[in-house]
Amino acid sequence: MLNNATGFKKIYIACGYTDLRQGIDGLAAVIRRELNADPFQKDVLFMFCGRKPDKIKCLLWEGDGFLLLYKRLLDGKYQWPRTRQEVMEMTQEQFEWLMSGQTVLPSIKEVKPDRIL
Repeated sequence: MLNNATGFKKIYIACGYTDLRQGIDGLAAVIRRELNADPFQKDVLFMFCGRKPDKIKCLLWEGDGFLLLYKRLLDGKYQWPRTRQEVMEMTQEQFEWLMSGQTVLPSIKEVKPDRIL
């Protein structure tokens, strides 16, 4: 499911580190509080990475509930952007690059919080 981004309207990546011990409510709070975005946007994927770049979590609102996705690579690491604190919007192509281990910076577009809501 996470290797194909065609079902998502938009994809946002939270740069930097996120505590992946959080569940749905915790990540929804991060989206609201730190990313200034609405987690209840249908078919919009929010992506998070912890300190170890071999694991990611994603949160997706499907209209009737949240879907929490967790992926851990057996071999390799995600080339996760660590230097910025803003949320970034990704294209489907950039999403596929990230999922295949390629870097997506500097081609990710920075999104200002007022543009997300």
